[in-house]
Amino acid sequence: MSNATRYVLAIDQGTTSSRAILFDNNYQNCAVSQQEFSQHFPQSGWVEHDPEEIWQTSLSTCLEVMQQVDAKAADIASIGITNQRETTVIWNRKTSKPIHRAIVWQDRRTSDLCAELRSAGHEALVNSKTGLLLDPYFSATKIAWILDHVDGAREAANRGELAFGTIDTFLLWRLSGGTVHATDATNASRTMLYDIYQNCWSDDLLKLFDIPASLLPEVRDSAANFATTDSSIFDGRISISGIAGDQQAATVGQACFQPGMMKSTYGTGCFALLNTGSDAVASKNRLLTTIAYRLDGQTCYALEGSIFIAGAAVQWLRDGLQLIDSAEQSGKLAAAADESQDVYLVPAFVGLGAPYWDADCRGAIFGLSRGTGRAEIARATLEAVCYQTCDLLQAMQRDWGEEGNTILRVDGGMVVSDWTMQRLADLVNTVVDRPKVMETTALGAAWLAGMQSGFYGDKDEFAKNWRLDKRFSPTMDDATRARKYSGWQDAVSRTLTRPA
Repeated sequence: MSNATRYVLAIDQGTTSSRAILFDNNYQNCAVSQQEFSQHFPQSGWVEHDPEEIWQTSLSTCLEVMQQVDAKAADIASIGITNQRETTVIWNRKTSKPIHRAIVWQDRRTSDLCAELRSAGHEALVNSKTGLLLDPYFSATKIAWILDHVDGAREAANRGELAFGTIDTFLLWRLSGGTVHATDATNASRTMLYDIYQNCWSDDLLKLFDIPASLLPEVRDSAANFATTDSSIFDGRISISGIAGDQQAATVGQACFQPGMMKSTYGTGCFALLNTGSDAVASKNRLLTTIAYRLDGQTCYALEGSIFIAGAAVQWLRDGLQLIDSAEQSGKLAAAADESQDVYLVPAFVGLGAPYWDADCRGAIFGLSRGTGRAEIARATLEAVCYQTCDLLQAMQRDWGEEGNTILRVDGGMVVSDWTMQRLADLVNTVVDRPKVMETTALGAAWLAGMQSGFYGDKDEFAKNWRLDKRFSPTMDDATRARKYSGWQDAVSRTLTRPA
């Protein structure tokens, strides 16, 4: 690493936008660029992205932040990539062109296949190797669908002509000029093909899903020397030395390095991770056991609860119902709602994730009266995120075996709303800590890359730099909390297509 280097470049490729952020040696972001990209909904429950648009928005945001501070390739120590997980791309190795749109993590088109495999008794095998449940959420059935529905794809895959990747792998391939086909352990752990205990691709699962091994990338640590960029991209070479799925990157960015520490990210969806250290805790409450990060060959595990719809519900208020003009209005509107009305929104627009895992149920609103208006619906939308977090936290505490005194570190777009964070603390009955650096997902990727390249210090040094912005403590009385949560549980039970 040159003494001239001033920054680490983080690529944060999300579900609705691509962002690039430059961090300096004090972990401060010095330049940010963000571009939204198209969402495609070919059928009900189907969600797709154009991989070329993802690549172009990722590249242009990187160039934009470099331009903002007049940075050259030599000024950047390394690149870290964090990405929407499970989203599946298959491309031709020779042309680097995708053979189909990316099938997004939210997509439910393989529900029937998952149900068939579950009925045939295969979920136990999947869970025992991957820590996951049989669900369309993960990559394996998406891969199988593309191979079976794109003309000639399966034959080309069997000839070794195609490559599969989650978004990090696709970006790495493009950034390296098509020379490196790799991923990290966190992203591999979300494919439903990776044995998280043996840290390798599972031959049994490849056979179950009929997927040729030649499609798969090499799996490396989350901090590793993945590649250097093709010199034509940034007019010079930059090392790519950190990769992690977005929720794991946020866990790192929140410095949740000790067992028992927990973070929850409120973006398009909501994802809560509880660090369980070197112990891979098998969930008895339909949570996921996953890899939090892998450093120096040592795997740290986590329990994860996945909520498919969080900030996306606020987008629905804005774009679908047109009840608000901007997401920022939702908290102010919710604060003005009639507290005597108990209105519940179950945002099962693409089914429900943990701990229900019902791919076929759909959203509903309960408790409407003649007096219900925009404010009450806005409050119900924000409270739905809080209730779902409560579901996850309770399940984690049962699996982890420790209750009480949990401090929840939060991040994501929704946490800027003080009203929402206070209601979260009230309904989950725990302390909620919001950090000063809100870009924790990108920061996690930046630290992984910067630590590997020598630009940043180790975990202890990084953890010392975590700073609190605001703490929210519960103020709601127990009776009110219990009544409201009971109403939520009743609302969810009415939407489920199978018992929780």
